Amino acid sequence: MRRGHGRVTLPRGASGPTPLPATHAAPPEGAASSSHAAADETIGLFGPRRGDFETRYHLTRRSKLRRLREMVGIVRQFDIVHGLTPVKMRLMLEALGPTFVKVGQILSMRSEILPQAFCDELAKLRADADPMPYRTVIDTLEHEYGRPVDEVFDRLDPTPLGSASLAQVHRARLVTGEDVAVKVQRPGVRETMAQDVSIMRSLARAAAKLVPSAQVVDLQGVVQELWETFEAETDFTVEARNLAEFKRFSERYAYMDCPTPYPELCTQHVVVMDYVDGISVSRPDQLVEAGYDLKEIGTKLVDNYATQVLDDGFFHADPHPGNIIVRGGQIVLIDLGMTGRLNAKTRAVLKEMIFAVAKQDSPALADALLRFAGAESDPADYPALLADLDSIVEEFGTVDLAELDIAAFLGSLTALAQRHGIEVPSSVTTVGRALVTLEGLLDEFIPDVNMIEIISQHIAAAKTPAERLREEAESLAVEGHRALHGAFATLAELKVASRMLTRGQLKVNMELVGAEEPLRRLSDMVNRITMALIVVGLFVGSSIVYFAGMKPIVFGIPIVGFMGYAVAFGIGCWILFDIIWKGRKSRGKR
Repeated sequence: MRRGHGRVTLPRGASGPTPLPATHAAPPEGAASSSHAAADETIGLFGPRRGDFETRYHLTRRSKLRRLREMVGIVRQFDIVHGLTPVKMRLMLEALGPTFVKVGQILSMRSEILPQAFCDELAKLRADADPMPYRTVIDTLEHEYGRPVDEVFDRLDPTPLGSASLAQVHRARLVTGEDVAVKVQRPGVRETMAQDVSIMRSLARAAAKLVPSAQVVDLQGVVQELWETFEAETDFTVEARNLAEFKRFSERYAYMDCPTPYPELCTQHVVVMDYVDGISVSRPDQLVEAGYDLKEIGTKLVDNYATQVLDDGFFHADPHPGNIIVRGGQIVLIDLGMTGRLNAKTRAVLKEMIFAVAKQDSPALADALLRFAGAESDPADYPALLADLDSIVEEFGTVDLAELDIAAFLGSLTALAQRHGIEVPSSVTTVGRALVTLEGLLDEFIPDVNMIEIISQHIAAAKTPAERLREEAESLAVEGHRALHGAFATLAELKVASRMLTRGQLKVNMELVGAEEPLRRLSDMVNRITMALIVVGLFVGSSIVYFAGMKPIVFGIPIVGFMGYAVAFGIGCWILFDIIWKGRKSRGKR
């Protein structure tokens, strides 16, 4: 299973896998990392600021208002004012188009925003769509290549292998004889998505100002994630580069492969790659008939995926069954339109967090999480952060590492980080979604494979004992160096403190942690005693006035004495009521 391990084996005497046309056209889902993000662009809903982005996608106020009216009309058709069920929400997003299908796919993994029933229904969004007319496909190819199609393709199958809201795939043969799959983007879909994301971003910002709630901030983050990734997912030259990069990665593993792209034939709207014959992992019965061991396939797939995520930091971000094919003893990943990238820091932090929760070490988990923030946290929030992390450790840290649900753990941790204002990289969310997708695949088609156990074994085996010993020694040396400098710094501070003490210049500010409640009770006691003394004084003074017969007198009682008695009685009743009420309240808390 490690680097260079052989192909997926067949039993002796078994025949090879029966060729089966593979479906290529599953569209990208979820977030994808990209260096082409347009996060810094600002586009207003009314009166956009002109710039390169608006010119490139032909965004105007009129076109966006027209699209906004179209969106409002679709929303009205579903009558969301009188209730929005999970099914109705899914159908509405499908009717709104590819951008909103993408939003639904992102929201399906954000249970901190939507109830779980909605997340489960939105997970069904695969963006299948009616196929484009064949004439449209031909026109698009000729426009992209600037020449007739028959000068590039010897044959182009009119029936698509698959059709999605973003693109569709056709099987073809090049004039040079290669059997290829041609993925053609629907005309205008890129401009429509740019308009949609621009409108949603403006509306999300306005909503954040009007309703500054945590949920609105989360929705704004979803739109921002969509904004930062849509360019890469609609620029097929990015997919071509991803295919070339993953091809280089898979060369190290005899059992992994991906289609080979043809860069000279790839444009922003067309990608051409090898056509893959094989058996989809969604057909385990055919894999068994062909002589494959399902457990071996699942084990190698998960172990290699752990290598992609934790070792190389470049991974297939949508490993659903339609994107995984077994061919000639190799596991072939197709549709590299959506990939994720993790830098070395993020990969190290992920490993630290996984082991911190396994060791039930909340402070270590907090330190790892705060490394994402890029700065020291506010000390006032640190105790609350630790308290919340304790609940995560209690939920996920009480099981063996081999049973740790990493996807659910990352989801809970991300939601907690948002509440505390810690920005977790979107790539971590992408990892969580990909792991959920992969785990769902295994549960449905290869249930004997424990994904979490394989990943934990991969992490544990990532370093040799000598490497772990060297890292431990280096860690101890660094900590010893810091401790030594800290000790010298402490001695220097003590020298200054002793000099100030001898000169009478030393002042001490002391705070008793946890003393607030006892001090409050002591204050209440002092207040009651003070009021009781006032009551006693009023009674004594009023009695003296009464016996002295001080005028004026009403009904035989001096008015001054009567007023003193009344005030003393009122204060006495208030003290009695306060004692009884607070006593009951204190017993209720117990």
